[in-house]
Amino acid sequence: MTTNRRKFLQGTAALGAASLGGFPHIWSKNGMLARAANGQIKVGVLFSLTGTTAIIEESLNKATIMAIEEINAAGGINGMEIVPVVEDPASDPATFAEKARKLVLSDKCVSVFGSYTSASRKAVLPVFEKQNNLYWYPTLYEGRECSKNVIYTGAVPNQQQDDFVPWLLENFGKRWYLIGSNYIYPKEENNYCKKLLAELGGEVVAEEYVPLGHSEFSSVINKLKAEKPDVIFSTVVGDSVVALHRQYHAAGLDPETMPMASLTTSENEVAAMGGAAAAGHFTSAPYFMVWDSPENQKFVEAYRSRWGGDKVTHFVSEPSYFQIYLFKQAVEKLAASDIDPNTIREAVKGEQFQAPQGLVKVEPENLHTWLRPKIGRCKSDGQFEILKQSADWLEPDPYKAYSNQSCTAEGLKEV
Repeated sequence: MTTNRRKFLQGTAALGAASLGGFPHIWSKNGMLARAANGQIKVGVLFSLTGTTAIIEESLNKATIMAIEEINAAGGINGMEIVPVVEDPASDPATFAEKARKLVLSDKCVSVFGSYTSASRKAVLPVFEKQNNLYWYPTLYEGRECSKNVIYTGAVPNQQQDDFVPWLLENFGKRWYLIGSNYIYPKEENNYCKKLLAELGGEVVAEEYVPLGHSEFSSVINKLKAEKPDVIFSTVVGDSVVALHRQYHAAGLDPETMPMASLTTSENEVAAMGGAAAAGHFTSAPYFMVWDSPENQKFVEAYRSRWGGDKVTHFVSEPSYFQIYLFKQAVEKLAASDIDPNTIREAVKGEQFQAPQGLVKVEPENLHTWLRPKIGRCKSDGQFEILKQSADWLEPDPYKAYSNQSCTAEGLKEV
């Protein structure tokens, strides 16, 4: 997973010179870029510790900090210490942007690890593109983004839905009710879902969006009772996941005949709502806490040892963890004087890591990650039973819903 440092640096120097006429945010070394210094590599950690999405983001912060602590305890990166600068953006996109500017401009971090929602990622993106810094985003997201200033380690729609939608159609039926939080991620995921349903003979009986933080689902429950869909396809996020499941359960609806199939419900939300409210419902994700591998056993044991025996790991905390190791492997290729966002980006292209979910890889063309999709059914004990897993890792295609566009190493192209 490492390359000859001299050859690598020669290659990145050539790329820097060649790219002056290409992407506006890729250029050769200059004094404006954040750099490692004084035996320290400063990075930003930007996950909400308060607000509506803190239910999930505080666990991303924990996984990130744990990975940094592990690397530092093992001697750092080529003897240099990773120094995390932690900020709380309080689940507010505007605060995300403000804190991102601080981390990049004032703290001079060479990379920032952060965000759960697409709204917060979109809010910080102009900061990283303008300042030519690097943002590491661990969350499953809607795709349709092609930035050279973001490393995307979460799943895109094809990695969650290509197996999931056909499986649900075969096992439960063709009439689907789409429910999501009201922002870009659920709407784009539903666009891809509708594309697959149209190809496979499915039918959307309703499509509805609720505000972030929404907690009153009585009208939705009444519509579900009236429509009786075969599948409830959920892209609700944060605290709303807990409210929706609890109110579904209280209404006496039956997952045997009308299951919720989610892209966003993890062990973390299940722990908050209780196993009884989650049991029988389905999630598609590259990672579940019960996955049987030596790497996952080590990850789960370390996480609980560090943060508490009752804590759970899930499909966003896992990439929050492994992306720190991808960062480490990239930086290991560099001389201390050459560590900056540009060289890190080029160094991470094609990097592989044996993550808790299995072997993953950063795709050089689009900076998204090859992952290993799985389908799980939640049990009353709060854990998932893995029902299906992909035969191999799946290539990320962030523009699969848009057949006329493709994200390449040269940028977004019309095809």
